[in-house]
Amino acid sequence: MPSSSKNGSPNPSDQGDQDAFGGFAEGELGAHYSIRNGKVRQVVDLDNELLIITTDRISAFDRILGLVPFKGEMLSRLSEYWFSATSDIIPNHHLHGITGRTMLVRACQPLPVEVVVRGYLSGSAWRDYAAGRPVSGIQLPPGLRQDQLLPQPILTPSTKAEQGLHDAPISSAEIIETGLVESDLWRQVELVALELFARGTQLAAERGLVLVDTKYEFGVAPDGSLMLIDELHTPDSSRFKPREAQQSPPGDTQPSGVEQSPPGEPQPSGVEQSPPGEPQQPAQRLDKEYLREWLMQQGWSGEGEPPAIPPEVFAETAERYKKSFALLCGEEFSPTSTSHEAERMQILSFLSNRES
Repeated sequence: MPSSSKNGSPNPSDQGDQDAFGGFAEGELGAHYSIRNGKVRQVVDLDNELLIITTDRISAFDRILGLVPFKGEMLSRLSEYWFSATSDIIPNHHLHGITGRTMLVRACQPLPVEVVVRGYLSGSAWRDYAAGRPVSGIQLPPGLRQDQLLPQPILTPSTKAEQGLHDAPISSAEIIETGLVESDLWRQVELVALELFARGTQLAAERGLVLVDTKYEFGVAPDGSLMLIDELHTPDSSRFKPREAQQSPPGDTQPSGVEQSPPGEPQPSGVEQSPPGEPQQPAQRLDKEYLREWLMQQGWSGEGEPPAIPPEVFAETAERYKKSFALLCGEEFSPTSTSHEAERMQILSFLSNRES
């Protein structure tokens, strides 16, 4: 195992394999296979099954921005954990792992929408609300504040945009009216998504975390049944905070603490400050929102060229992912491999054996 620098990332001055420090960018499997490249994942088509390789790429505002070492393995292993913990609610596409970052899954027909469930007014929902816009067709009451616990979780779906374009909010009524999803199936999606969110909220709370919001993706299996796909309750698809950072206890809809910028750094735009005398506690992000907020502090939210991201920001992002992994899984993250080349060879060996 390579030695670590202060931030916990492999030290680039170590001898031996250095490719892990830069992050796993892609599988490099060659032109022999049918491969689809997403912002974070490579998907190899194996007829009725798919091989999903989760890279270390990180994206924000629908743009790929760089690499966070070992992020892909953390996401893949977290998804496996959550797929197992929710299999009594809905079948999922996971079959088994191939490497730490690679899993074999059932193929199905993905639904053309993403389903975001929110327990708190945070992220893009807060930005829409602060600008006076409905949140995916939902008109929330006036006077709410950033990170406030909502009276009940809400569904805020979005369309799936092509890479490089922005996903667009869409209401449940519009999904049915436009025929994106048949009405009975969509009602099932809504019920399952809320049940998944309740399970995620419960298990996160047992580990000292608050599940602020999360994204679910669903597909239809060959037999017509609904199936959970993609990833589940990871720091890429979800927002997590330490429970002590939330000032509102469960069931209380009073405003929670607003995350503050470190001393000397600008406060993100649109953040409402607490009145004088009202206690505040910084709520450390344990997910990708930390990077999103850093980008917005630089004045970038998806339009034009993104700013150059310093190595220390990527390192801090990695540390937050590791902390989230440790809290959710109950163990410190340790990579199954520190050699990208060895991992690629393991993937190629699996594919070759499958063909023989």
